[in-house]
Amino acid sequence: MASTVWKGYISFGLISVPIRLFVAAREQHISFNQIHQVCGTRIRQQLFCPHCERVVERSEIAKGYAVDKENYVLVSNEELRTLEAASSETMEILQFVKLDEVDPLYFQTSYFSVAEDPGRRAYSLIRKGMEDLDVGAIAKITLHQREQIVMIRPFEQGLVLHTLYYPEEIRAVAEYDNQPEVEVQKAEIDLAEQFMKQLTSEFHPENFKDEYEARVEQLIESKQGHGATPASAPKKKLAPVIDLMDALRKSMAQQPGPAVPEAAPKEEPAKKPPQRAVAQRKRKVG
Repeated sequence: MASTVWKGYISFGLISVPIRLFVAAREQHISFNQIHQVCGTRIRQQLFCPHCERVVERSEIAKGYAVDKENYVLVSNEELRTLEAASSETMEILQFVKLDEVDPLYFQTSYFSVAEDPGRRAYSLIRKGMEDLDVGAIAKITLHQREQIVMIRPFEQGLVLHTLYYPEEIRAVAEYDNQPEVEVQKAEIDLAEQFMKQLTSEFHPENFKDEYEARVEQLIESKQGHGATPASAPKKKLAPVIDLMDALRKSMAQQPGPAVPEAAPKEEPAKKPPQRAVAQRKRKVG
């Protein structure tokens, strides 16, 4: 049985739908423990207080907010619970938006929602209405002692929730925002788009697998005497592209698809005065 991470209501006007939330996706990878190489024993991490110079138990640990480097304000779990918003029990729909209006950059964690028996009819009503209108719902929810914005959207037979980052949590990276605008020729764009079309197909996630993980599993099995040592992963030799058109044609020739167009005769580009203005991309937030 999957563990419930939240239990409460979706509120839609005067309609309240009792639901449970379950984590929809979780990273899956091989994990390693820290081992003392001398004796082969697993290392145990302990909580140590440098002031008392002793190991402390978890029951002695409290939450502290740093006022400065040496002073902290202590806050108890009971005090935090008294501050929880109404969204800790009820998730009120604040608005509906077109699904493509929320950039995936804001998506954080995904959850499956499952309606309790008394709310199945209302749950189905909301899901079908959202499907017909191709919209998602924006709501607030308190999870793990934090109030978060979520987007609710139809998915297969139910509704999934995606917690969203707040605008101030989207990092401003100067190196990204201040990239210079580089001029690209129309012929290069056309050829690049033709190559993109050759690679365009339906997305089937089951066709993809973690090849590194598979090689690590094979390595572990070989060390247990259950198989051959995996071969090293092939490394692709990369070099700077000198001629974009030539590189695109060669790329297209390696893919099944329409015939590669013949190379057009090179024309001398018209001389233009040097341009020093650099376009600066502005992030759209909110």
